[in-house]
Amino acid sequence: MNTSNKTVLVTGGGSGIGFAIAQAFASRGNQLILAGRSEDRLKKAVALIPGASYIVSDVTDAASVKHLASTVEEKFGQLDILVNNAGTGRPQSIVASEGIYDSARFEMETNYLSVLRLNELLLPLLKKSPEAAIINIQSIVSYLPSVTLATYSATKAALHSYSLALRLALSVSHPNIHVFEVFPPFVDTDLTKDFDTEKLSPNVVAEDILHAVESDQYAVRNGSTNDFYQFFRQSPEAALMALNQDYLSRQEKTAILHA
Repeated sequence: MNTSNKTVLVTGGGSGIGFAIAQAFASRGNQLILAGRSEDRLKKAVALIPGASYIVSDVTDAASVKHLASTVEEKFGQLDILVNNAGTGRPQSIVASEGIYDSARFEMETNYLSVLRLNELLLPLLKKSPEAAIINIQSIVSYLPSVTLATYSATKAALHSYSLALRLALSVSHPNIHVFEVFPPFVDTDLTKDFDTEKLSPNVVAEDILHAVESDQYAVRNGSTNDFYQFFRQSPEAALMALNQDYLSRQEKTAILHA
């Protein structure tokens, strides 16, 4: 797929992976539109991307999303690439934490349901493009859950299932629209600042996405995710244990100390 001279919308584009993706697409001569909740972050982001625009929008708010979609159509008249990057999640115990339901509901609204709503509103524009793409930012936990990120993992699993169905449906009804999924491991962003583990640079993830879109590789498994995915296909149960080995080791140590 051609990645030049297109109009690109990136949600959560003011920082982290979203900002890196915006920079990568801007380097190909595209018109970038960044969306996010923080106007200060968006202003700083577009100042670093010549010609970029921003729209303040909360993907969990229906009126705000409708305003985002209508502004894109009225101001730009077209949309070729939609990057659903906005997301949230935090580590918590699903057996000990209070407020687990409210936390899970917010994660589901942000990471999954907001994508469905925005796609629904922007598909009419994407259908008019000779060559369009929807890029959904997933996670390594889309395949198997992390115990410390259990509800976040569930939202990404739901998004993965939806993305597969959307790709299949559009391949029949509107083959001009390609659906890509991106499965990074831990990436060095504010979302992962509390995790003491190896992390990929957002710029590496962004470059991987650009190359995948150009070569029509619909599943982008960055860094260690590729090896983990092969492990998962061979032995899902063993892969689940490996993904959660640090957690299991800590629990064993705690049990010994209190024995």
